[in-house]
Parts: sequence; C-alpha cells; structure tokens
Amino acid sequence: MVTDIDQPPRARKASVVDSRYAWWRLVASVLISSVGGVGLWSTVVLLTEAESHFGIGRSQASLPYTAAMVGIMVGNVAMGRLADRFGIIVPVVIGALSLGIGYAGAAFATELWQFLFFQGVLIGGLGTASTFGPLIAATSLWFAKRRGIAVALVASGSYIAGTFWPPVVQHLVVALGWRDTHLIIGAVCVVMILPLTLALRRPPPMDEPVGIIASGSAPSKVVTAALSPALQSAVPLPVPPNVLQTLLVLAGIACCVAMSMPQVHIVAYCVDLDLGAARGAEMLSIMLGLGVVSRISFGMLMDRIGATWTLLLGSSLQALSLLLYLPADGLYSLYLVSAMFGLFQGGIVPAYAVIIRENFPTSEVGTRVGLVLSATIGGMALGGWMSGAIYDATLSYTAAFLNGFGWNIFNIAIVVLLIWRGRMPRISLPSPGASRRVMMTEAPLVGRWPGALL
Repeated sequence: MVTDIDQPPRARKASVVDSRYAWWRLVASVLISSVGGVGLWSTVVLLTEAESHFGIGRSQASLPYTAAMVGIMVGNVAMGRLADRFGIIVPVVIGALSLGIGYAGAAFATELWQFLFFQGVLIGGLGTASTFGPLIAATSLWFAKRRGIAVALVASGSYIAGTFWPPVVQHLVVALGWRDTHLIIGAVCVVMILPLTLALRRPPPMDEPVGIIASGSAPSKVVTAALSPALQSAVPLPVPPNVLQTLLVLAGIACCVAMSMPQVHIVAYCVDLDLGAARGAEMLSIMLGLGVVSRISFGMLMDRIGATWTLLLGSSLQALSLLLYLPADGLYSLYLVSAMFGLFQGGIVPAYAVIIRENFPTSEVGTRVGLVLSATIGGMALGGWMSGAIYDATLSYTAAFLNGFGWNIFNIAIVVLLIWRGRMPRISLPSPGASRRVMMTEAPLVGRWPGALL
C-alpha cells in the first residue's frame, strides 16, 4: 500500500487536488464570498437613506456605490497580488477586519466624504474585493478535474449576496435605522468570515498550471489522471502572456458593457413601458437568482468542453438574449427574456478565471484574475453609464440594446481569435532544472470542439 508519505513531493501535492479537503475549502470560500459580497449591495438599498441623512441629491447619493465599485476594481488587483505572495488567508483576514471597521466607521460618519472613504477604501477596496477575485483565483488552484464547477460556485457568491443581503438590509433599516444596520453588518462579517479562514490555511497544491509547461521528462501520471477530459484536451493559447492578458481584459470589458444593459436599466425600462418599478425589480431578482443556476450549470459544462468553448457559448447566448429584448415590450415577454438572460450570462466570468489558471504560472494567478475581474466591473460601470447616455440622446432603449449587442459581438470576436490561435499541448510538469518549453501537437487552425458533450 502506497501512502502520501511514500509519494514524491509533487505526487503528494497532486493527490490533494479535487480531494475532500478541496471541497470543504470550496464550501468555506462560497460562504466567505456570500458574506463579503454585502459590499456590492448595501449601498444600493441605503441610497435614499444617504440622500435624506446627508441632505444631498440623487446623483450625489449614488456616489457611495460608485466609490465601492472603484474600490473593488483596484482591490481585486492589489489583494490578488497579496494572495500570490503570502497566500489567500492574508487578504481574506484583512478583508474581514476591513469590512468590520468600514461598516462601523460608516455608521458614525457625519459628512459625506467620510462615508465615501469607508465605502470606497475599507468596504470596497480592502473588504469585498478580498472575498471576490482572490478567492476565485485561489479556488482554481485546488481543482483540476472539477475546476469549472468549483470556480463557478465561488463566483456565484456575489449573486448569492445579491439575493440574500438586500431584503435583510432593508428589513434592518426599517426596524433599527441605517446606523445600527451598518454596525450589525460589520459584526456579522467579522464573526462569520474569520473562523472560515481556518479552512484556507494550507498552501496551494501545485507549483505550475497544468497544460502550459512541459519538459523532456515524462508526463506526471498522478496529475494527468486527475484531469477532466476537457482539461486533457485544453487549448493553451500560443500568444505572448501579456497579449493574452490584454485580450482577456478587453473581452471582460466588452461582455460586461453588454451585460450591464439589462441589469442596470431593466427597472427604468419597465417604468418607461408603464409596467412599474416593482415589476422591473422582480425581473432583476429573477436575473440574479437564475444567474446562480447559470454559473453552476456552465461550470459543469466547462469541465466537459473547456473554458474557452464555454466562454464562446455563454457570450453567444447572451448576445441572442439581448436581441430578444427588442421585440419584448409586454410584461410576460419581459419576464421570459429576463429569465433567459439570467440563465445565459452566468458562465462568462468564471471562464476567464479558468483560462488564466490553465495558461499562467500559479504565482501570477491571483494578480491576473484580479485584473480581468476588475475589467468586468469596469465594463459594468461603463455600460451602465453608456446606456443611460444613449437613452438621453434617443429617448429610447432600442439603440442601447443594440449598443450592448455590438460590444457582445466584439467579445465573441476575441474568443474566436483565441480558439483560432489554439494548439493542443502535451500535459506534463517540469523536472528540476529542466528548460521550460511548450510541447505542441497538431490541431486545426480554427480550434476544435474539445471532447464529446455526452
């Protein structure tokens, strides 16, 4: 009988990939992401409270949300880099403490600039950002055969937070007031997240991502056996690393400019159609709820057909659903199209994280995933503003939906380019002192469907 102690170091590392511990770690990560994701949604619920308390207009009352989003954009990269250097537990602990201090500080803010500081720096930049991009990147290191579904589950944390936190925050505000609500949220973040970090203490199990590094040595049987069919036929992309990073950033911006159109403007669109804001809010809730289902479903699909093909499929379906909004102007048709949109778009963002994991060294994954996820948040912000500006110019959302469709086509073009440039590698790991080089085999220039669906 061969035990872990009898195995060489690399075999011992590979043996914990997709292990029971990895799944327990995944559960803890989803819980942390769902709790820490409150920073994405609390300012939305408290918008009118901020407006009345600080005596400001609606545009100024929207600044806390903007500050939080900008903070998360910057924090995704900074906290990801911190995770690359010191491990995921360091940014997550910082995030938990920052959320606690940030919400407590916001509760006692007397001036708008103070409130903006706590929302942007502590809650967004150091808090919620630590429980988003870095956790997604860290999770990708612990799975090979089930990497797609694992990353998708962690990425669902922001949607779970969007489903859970708004009604809870609204109830607390009505019952206790906004200041006590902030104190409670801060306490819950610290009490819930800090104990869960104990599940994240172990260092990542693999030195390099499978699929991009090869040497003259024979492939590792331990690692190769653990890979899903999709990963064994993955399509590493033979472009310079910074070019690949830039393409993924552009793709992230493009897909989320398109994604933002329904998510940001569906309530206003329903008001324009005389359907009422309440109906629009219900449609948004349906989108977010089905977004969780979508991410899980696309994650399972990703383990079968690969991340790049999943990204292409998800982006194409999102483009189709955007076009379906154009003829939909009735209550039931909008409910249906909104449900379709929620089911179609959930697999896009997790696919970026898996593509990065399969094409960059482990020591760079946190930073590079953070860059792409920050680009997606920037795309949401840009798209929300752009759709509003188009509406102001045309007094109609038709051109705004077409604008989103155009950005979606740009995203699809980037993904098609990556597949076209793809080649099939031999999967192996570097032996000590061996030169780093990629072993390529033949593949059609247009790429190929990596494995059967059934």
